Amino acid sequence: MHLSSSQFRPGCTNQSPPLSLSGLGLCLPAAECTDSLSRIQVALANTANKRERVKILHKKIEDLLKYLDPQFTDHITVPDSMKLEFILAEEDFLLSQATLLEQVSSLQPLLDSNYIRDVPEHATKLQRLSQIHIKQQDQTEAQSLEVKKLFEEYNKMMFLLSKQFTQWDESLRKVEEAKGIRQVE
Repeated sequence: MHLSSSQFRPGCTNQSPPLSLSGLGLCLPAAECTDSLSRIQVALANTANKRERVKILHKKIEDLLKYLDPQFTDHITVPDSMKLEFILAEEDFLLSQATLLEQVSSLQPLLDSNYIRDVPEHATKLQRLSQIHIKQQDQTEAQSLEVKKLFEEYNKMMFLLSKQFTQWDESLRKVEEAKGIRQVE
């Protein structure tokens, strides 16, 4: 909207009450200002209606206002007959849950026992024992490797001794055969 310079008058000497535009030192008659504002509002509304996103936003705002209205909850309340149908449809599930709840209630004294209450204390002890167990497993593995090494050395030694005894036996046999103490086989 464009206002001509004749519409702005310094001093505001018009019959309708003036409306001051701050910082300009100019005044408009109140009726002209109201007309201008209403035209601006109509122009903004037309522009907003042309934009689809703005329309969607206005629709969502309307929906929000509708949902925030206290009477809306009264409108959507489910009748008692529907509630009864929901309960009857879930009867088996509700009965099974009630049975499970009774079992938990009957086992409640076990859950409140000293054994259960002492679990945190036992957990720290168990952690210490687990660390000791891991350390002992490492020691056992090291000991097993040492024993395996000793067995390998023992087997090697026995093989060499056996071989040596076999050679000595062969040498002794040859000497005995040469002296005639033993018969040739």
